[in-house]
Amino acid sequence: MVSWDVPEGDVIIGYAISQQRQDGQMQRFIREVNTTNRACVLWDLAEDADYIIQVQSISLHGESQASKRVHFRTLKETDRLPSNSSNQGDITVEGLDKEQQLQTGEIVIIVTVLLMWAAVIALFCRQYDIIKDNDSNNNKEKTKPSSEHSTPERPTGGLLRSKKKSLSVNIIEV
Repeated sequence: MVSWDVPEGDVIIGYAISQQRQDGQMQRFIREVNTTNRACVLWDLAEDADYIIQVQSISLHGESQASKRVHFRTLKETDRLPSNSSNQGDITVEGLDKEQQLQTGEIVIIVTVLLMWAAVIALFCRQYDIIKDNDSNNNKEKTKPSSEHSTPERPTGGLLRSKKKSLSVNIIEV
């Protein structure tokens, strides 16, 4: 049996279920209109086989988007309920999790977005530091007195010690 919850909002008048064997050997489309049922019994399921199902709601405005694909596997004959059970003719389904785990693609997208945000923040911080350093250097140059006229010992002006290093070339003759 497949059951589902209906979101609030639109008036639901029916449902559509797509059922397919994962090996592609069988596909069934069940469409029920004018019903308030929120469950459907699947029939003629093969033993020990993988299936994929999706559910869509039908409203007065048309069909909704299909639900996420649900994968399940039917049990083997030996794994069925005892013969005195009330569900004697049904093949039981295992592996239907109510909590959907994140698909690999969704995780990749989330990680990519987080890395992009981290890169943008790092770039912003780096640019902010560069701008801050440039502003502080500009303020120091504006408040510093000019050194050209402050040292009378040098006829060409400037400080006695220069920050510029002269390039020296040595030629060795052999």
